[in-house]
Amino acid sequence: MEQSSYTNLSPEEFKQKATEANTVILDVRTAAECAAGIIEGAVTELDMYNGEFEEKFKSLDRNKTYLIYCRSGVRSVYACEAMAAEGFMNLYNLRTGIVGYF
Repeated sequence: MEQSSYTNLSPEEFKQKATEANTVILDVRTAAECAAGIIEGAVTELDMYNGEFEEKFKSLDRNKTYLIYCRSGVRSVYACEAMAAEGFMNLYNLRTGIVGYF
């Protein structure tokens, strides 16, 4: 079985991981979704649907740890897979999406 290029986290695990040094939280939802509320400290400029996601994430620091979430955990899986394909190593997906976070 092929090992996953990212790790799925429960909301509790995601919250704990977010307290670690060198960690960036990425919200890959649309601007309208983000306007309804985000996880504190999240970077919101990487909308999966606007066509610029891949160009934008490629400029990120590959040495950082990325905690990635969307609404329900589907887009964030795609984001993790796309980033892993570009050499990012420390990727964590919020399994439930933001709907299960609060």
